[in-house]
Amino acid sequence: MSDEQDSIGMATMSKDGTIHLFLRAEGPGGIHGDALLTYEKSDPEYQDVMKHIGGIMVGEEKPVPPWN
Repeated sequence: MSDEQDSIGMATMSKDGTIHLFLRAEGPGGIHGDALLTYEKSDPEYQDVMKHIGGIMVGEEKPVPPWN
């Protein structure tokens, strides 16, 4: 993936408001890694993640921009 990529994965929100981030990183020589991160409403980072992805609604799927 380039340094100027538009998305590092996808975000979804489940019925209970939990945000799920399905992320992928790629590096030289074909190296890659996948991650699933979940943020429940009670998570201290929940609002930061919500702001970073530009808001999300239940059932919606959105691309996740890279963190700078």
